[in-house]
Amino acid sequence: MSQYDYDKSTAFLGEWESYQWRVLLLLSLTIVPSGFTGLSIVFLGDTPAHRCHIPAAANLSAAWVNISIPPEPERTGESGAAEPSQCARYKLRALREFMERGLEPGDVNVSGLETEPCLDGWDYDTSVYTSTIITEWDLVCDDSWKNPLTSSINFCGVLAGSFVSGQLSDRFGRKVVLFASLALSNVISFLQIFSPSWPVFCAFYFVIGMGRISSYVTAFVLGMEVLSPRVRTAFSTAGVCLFFAAGYMLLPLFAFFLRDWKNLLLGLTLPSLALVPLWWYVPESPRWLLSQGRIQEAEVLIQKAAKINKMDAPQIIFKSLQVAPPSEKKKTSYNICALLRWGSLRWMSLTLWIIWNSVTIAYYGLSLNTSNLHGDVYFNCFLSALVEVPAYVLSWVMFHWCPRRLCLSSSLVLCGGFLLLIPFIPQNLTSFAVALEMLGKFGVTTAFTIIYAFTAELYPTVLRNTALATCSMAARLGSIIAPYFIYLGRFWVSLPYVLMGALTVLTGALSLLLPESRGLPLPETVGQMQPFPGCCVMKTPSGVTDEDESIGAVSPVS
Repeated sequence: MSQYDYDKSTAFLGEWESYQWRVLLLLSLTIVPSGFTGLSIVFLGDTPAHRCHIPAAANLSAAWVNISIPPEPERTGESGAAEPSQCARYKLRALREFMERGLEPGDVNVSGLETEPCLDGWDYDTSVYTSTIITEWDLVCDDSWKNPLTSSINFCGVLAGSFVSGQLSDRFGRKVVLFASLALSNVISFLQIFSPSWPVFCAFYFVIGMGRISSYVTAFVLGMEVLSPRVRTAFSTAGVCLFFAAGYMLLPLFAFFLRDWKNLLLGLTLPSLALVPLWWYVPESPRWLLSQGRIQEAEVLIQKAAKINKMDAPQIIFKSLQVAPPSEKKKTSYNICALLRWGSLRWMSLTLWIIWNSVTIAYYGLSLNTSNLHGDVYFNCFLSALVEVPAYVLSWVMFHWCPRRLCLSSSLVLCGGFLLLIPFIPQNLTSFAVALEMLGKFGVTTAFTIIYAFTAELYPTVLRNTALATCSMAARLGSIIAPYFIYLGRFWVSLPYVLMGALTVLTGALSLLLPESRGLPLPETVGQMQPFPGCCVMKTPSGVTDEDESIGAVSPVS
């Protein structure tokens, strides 16, 4: 079956018909929970203002309690004055001795007194949050390292999910893995509410990361394989992304009204139950069925699609496969090692892994940084989500009219350019610096959208889900360290922007090495892939021709 046969064989279904609209909308709906949960740690794990708790048993007067916290010169407020320490207090025994001698705070130079850590816990500001996981388990001061680690553990789960979901999807089917992943995420998210400790919370968060990325990538691949060419472009660059942005924009709304972390988790979990009925309406991928040699099942799905569109389907849809010799109907077996086996495929995979890694560092670094920006945390998060909408629209326009490499490269350079300007902005122009950061977020979001669709077009059906999953897996290495990029600002406030800006500019240049895929049909076999610059046309194992590599051919790759 040639690379043109599938799209030609199913062309009678039309483009923007009822079936295509239904699949596009239903698969896009499964992405909304990813927008809910993907960045919920911005609120679940935010650190409110805090200070050492002074217990009533200390028997200090109100005046002595008020001066019990020393100033911290490294932290200054808007007025330029030093903020009270969040991790130390004057020794209570010394303060009590002064009070028992009848002295008032104004009579004593307390700045020279010895300090002690917060032995009795902390008092947290509740004006923004009723509680977060930080206040629940006191993840501050000596335990503050656990805060970014929480996000990193979640992204480790995403890494693990990226590793296994692609191979499971290529083996058991897109639909089964999609709904199994959604179910897993929701069940574990509900159990996470009852976490008795931070380690248990992180263990649940790891599994949630696995389920979230599995459902996202599988839904994306399913749409790319089911939908017709024009609808496929709209789905990959606008449909999926706009629904993700919708979930992302709803996150600060939920957080604004549900300021206790357990209530917020419950509020973000329950809406996903509405996705259960979609099992009976979302189809399996006919392309995947064909790659497994299940031709009759694929034809049944296409005939059902024709019925929904009120069109007549041919009695035999995939003629070239129906008449193929029995030896060509056996299943091709590929695994993750195939991505590194042949020269052109290997260099393309390595290049994409580097680009995905860099894009993810910039995207999550800027997204997780919203709670540290000047202004209201809820508005900043909403603004960070809102700026993604025009980015998705632009990516759809660029993907429709421009070469893929130019789209990806220009958006990465745009992001890096804006971020590299931030160190030159005066400190009193915080609003302008925030605007530049949002423009950087706009650029990297555009790149993130394009790289998903671009990658799906470069790989063949027999490897597409595994390839996308491994690219996502490589990207998670970036997302794992992204929280620590933010904390580099403690050494120099502009250091994260310089690093992320330089990284995105360099990868923008690197992306120009990728082969162009605009206007070409999705490859079905390894032999039909576009060659990487400097490499020969794709070579397959010795003795195996391109025809043998077609869907259903016998070519096991161990």
